Amino acid sequence: MLFPLSHILFFSTLILGILLSISSSSWFGIWVGLELNMMSFIPLITIKMNSYFSESALKYFLIQALSSTMFIMASCMFLSFSQLSPLILLTSLFLKLGSAPFHFWFPHVMSGLTWPQAILLMTLQKIGPMILISYIVIYSSMMQVISLSAILSAIIGALGGLNTMHLQKLMAFSSINHMSWMLISITINDMFWITYFLFYSIISSSIMILFNMFQTFTLSDLMKFNQKNPINILLIPLNLLSLGGLPPFAGFIPKWMLIQLLINNKLFFTLIFLLSSTLVTLYFYLRLTIFFFLVINPTMILNKKLNVIPSLSGNIFLFFNLFTFSLPVLFLLF
Repeated sequence: MLFPLSHILFFSTLILGILLSISSSSWFGIWVGLELNMMSFIPLITIKMNSYFSESALKYFLIQALSSTMFIMASCMFLSFSQLSPLILLTSLFLKLGSAPFHFWFPHVMSGLTWPQAILLMTLQKIGPMILISYIVIYSSMMQVISLSAILSAIIGALGGLNTMHLQKLMAFSSINHMSWMLISITINDMFWITYFLFYSIISSSIMILFNMFQTFTLSDLMKFNQKNPINILLIPLNLLSLGGLPPFAGFIPKWMLIQLLINNKLFFTLIFLLSSTLVTLYFYLRLTIFFFLVINPTMILNKKLNVIPSLSGNIFLFFNLFTFSLPVLFLLF
C-alpha cells in the first residue's frame, strides 16, 4: 500500500472538516468543521517521532486553538456586540490563514515540515478560512481591514524572503505574498480569488513536489544539485518563474487579470504595493534559478554527451511546464 491507513483516515477527515466549515449554515457548525480540520492535520504532522515535527505541531496547535477561541467568542457576540464581532471574527481567520500582521507562526511551522506536509499547509488548509473571509465582505467596514492586511502581507512576504536560506521558509514567505493578491481579489470579485488560488496551488505544489523528489531543503542543497538530465534541471526554474508571475508563464495570468480589476476600480495605491512586492519576490526566485543556469549546469557544455531520456515524473512535469508556457497564448486566442 502506497500510504499508511492512518494517513488516509486523517486526510479524509481533514477534507471533511473543510467541507463542513464552508457548507454549514451556523457559526457553531463552521467552528466544528474548523476544529475537525485542525485535529486532522496535527496527526499528519506528527506521524514520525521527531523533535522538529513535534515543535511544528505544538506551534500549529497553540495558534489554531487561540484562533478557534476568538472565532467562537466572536460568533457568540453577534447578538450583543454587532459592530465589534466581525472584526474579531476576521482577526481569528487571519490568524488561521497566516496573513499579516498575524503571519509570525507560518514560517516557523513550515520550517519543521516535510514537503508533502508543506503542500497541505499551503493549499488545502487555506481553503476554509479564505471562503469564510469572503462571507464577511458583506460588511463594508471589513473591506478596509482586508485591504490593509493584503498590503501588509505583500510587504512582509516580499521582504521576509530576501535573506532566507531555507527553502521551506522561502516558500512560506512566498505564500504570504500570494495571499495578499487573493485577499485583495476577495474585496473586488467574490469568485476571482478561486481562480488565483487554483493557479497558485498547482504551481507551488509542483515546485514542492520537485524539491521533495530531489531532496533539496536549503540553498546549499541547490548548489550540490547534480542531475545529468537537462530536463530535470529546467523543471524547477520554469516553475519558479511561473510562481513569480513572469510573463508569458501561467502564473502571470491571474495577476494580469487582477491588475485590470484594480485599475478599473481605481485602486492605484494598493496596486503599487502589490506590484512592488512582486518585483522583490521575483528577485529571490531568480536568485534560485541562477544556480541552475550558471553554477550547477554542466550539461550546457555543447561537447558533452547528454543523457536526455527523462523519467516518467520528468515527462509529467515537462508537460506541465510546456502547458503553463503556452496557456497565456490560449487565453489570447480564445
